[in-house]
Amino acid sequence: MVEENDQHYGRTSNKNVLLKIVILGDGGVGKSCLMSRFISNHFDDHNFHTIGVEFMNKMLDVNGKQYTLQIWDTAGQERFKSLRTPFYRGTDICILAYAIDDRSSFNNIKTWLNEFLHYAGVKNGIEKFPFVVVGNKSDVSSKDREVSHDQLKQWCEQNKIGTYIETSAKTDNNVVEAFSVAVQRWANLEEKAERELRMLHHPDTVTLHGSAPSGGLRATCCSRFTD
Repeated sequence: MVEENDQHYGRTSNKNVLLKIVILGDGGVGKSCLMSRFISNHFDDHNFHTIGVEFMNKMLDVNGKQYTLQIWDTAGQERFKSLRTPFYRGTDICILAYAIDDRSSFNNIKTWLNEFLHYAGVKNGIEKFPFVVVGNKSDVSSKDREVSHDQLKQWCEQNKIGTYIETSAKTDNNVVEAFSVAVQRWANLEEKAERELRMLHHPDTVTLHGSAPSGGLRATCCSRFTD
């Protein structure tokens, strides 16, 4: 892991981007199952609740670029709040997870969102941070579903979150895609922030064919790179 004082900024093709991802949501929505399925392609229907915080690393290629994802699975129970909140700062991507067959877990993602905004110190607004809402357990029957895809879409629109997806850790439906769209959302916001920064410092400079001005530019997101 690269230390905070050894960060590199900008778009460097021979660097591997290290991104810290935190998964938040109520206990029992399948956060640990999602992480286990993504990391090792393993599913355990009898997974115990996470106690405190745990994390794992996984390499992922998105649009030809290599990313190392450091994925943090946090306990959903309120009694573990003091253990999980110190890990929010320095997060690059936040996944808000709920279970499609559990309406209360869907209602509670607003609380998780507000908690993260407070403890992670997000200052630029929800729309400028890579949040992704994940509705897990898409394998449940239609009679057991308590949250429709339209309700998910409407909630995200109301809360200014542009990225959402339904998954099933059990059947491996959209699990890799969920992390891929999360990384893509981060990359899009990072690129937008870099363009705005270039315009701020070089308002009369015209950039051709996507080339950046010489000299490194520090983006607003906390990207970390490893060799």
